[in-house]
Amino acid sequence: MEIVGQPLRLPFFCLAGGAPALQRSVMPESVAIIGAGVSGLTCSVVFAENGYGTVIFAKEVAQQTTSGAAAAVWFPYDAEPQHKVIPWALDTFHALVDLARVPATGVSMIELRQFSRTREIQIPDWAIPLGARAVIPSSASVIPSEVEGSLESFSSGFSLRVPLMDTTVYLDYLAARFLKAGGAITANVCFEKIEDVDRKFDLVINCAGIGARELVQDADLEPHCGQVAIVQKIDKLSCAIVCDDAPLMYAIPRTNDCVFGGTNEISDDLHVDPRSTARILDECSRVLNIDKPNVLAERVGLRPFRKSGVRLERDRLRDSRTVIHNYGHGGAGFTLSWGCAREVLDLATL
Repeated sequence: MEIVGQPLRLPFFCLAGGAPALQRSVMPESVAIIGAGVSGLTCSVVFAENGYGTVIFAKEVAQQTTSGAAAAVWFPYDAEPQHKVIPWALDTFHALVDLARVPATGVSMIELRQFSRTREIQIPDWAIPLGARAVIPSSASVIPSEVEGSLESFSSGFSLRVPLMDTTVYLDYLAARFLKAGGAITANVCFEKIEDVDRKFDLVINCAGIGARELVQDADLEPHCGQVAIVQKIDKLSCAIVCDDAPLMYAIPRTNDCVFGGTNEISDDLHVDPRSTARILDECSRVLNIDKPNVLAERVGLRPFRKSGVRLERDRLRDSRTVIHNYGHGGAGFTLSWGCAREVLDLATL
């Protein structure tokens, strides 16, 4: 999929490069979405498929964004407040379950096993209706024999079937679905302030992620740096294994490879740290009881954690246009994507 500094296909409602806007017979409200990670792409799909003339403006798109570096397994992680996060997450869960029925989306269902090294894990209330069940690490009946011995270092855990998004497929699927609905993507664009969006757009949706720190001067945004190693496919690993205790570790099997992680540190350094990669490989290989696999790639991304909670609200720009903010999802961008996008659409129709 080719994405350059101009809209990708015609006909579109587009304002890039000084080109005249192409009119539809009935022009819906025009929408500019800032950001092309999973939040921006999902919002763009929702708006375009509801008849809005929608254009994405972004510095980077899909695979190049923080979303492209994510393990992208569904689970509410590193986002607040819980009373809002959980309903958005559950709405997204059901949307992704539907998408998992279509292999071309890159969404599949996987068993997630969440462990702790030091404490007794309580199954979250929201997870029980989804079928979550306790896992005893030393029990052969609930732990695959190939990883049984190494998981005895965990004290407790639970399992749950959840959606897994292969970012190498899913992000491109969202972009293609948006384009098919008549949208346009303008890449290599970086606004200094949100009012710089062309005034021909009636509605601006801010899905800038960590970029919102500068875009709207939000000091509450905190970069939670995450590093992963993409390794060769591990044939015997059929479930996702996660432990949030220090040191954070997760092994997420995908169709063609496996994501080993990870880190979650307050930092805006996007350089790969070889020491972090070595620690990730050591811990994941120890837990899985395997030889260290070949590293295919290393990725670093900044989770946009917002100390006062996800910002999803309608506001006014200084030039009186409407803006809807949708950022600060922390480590739960994929997990909250559809729920938040649908609430953004509801706010747009007020």
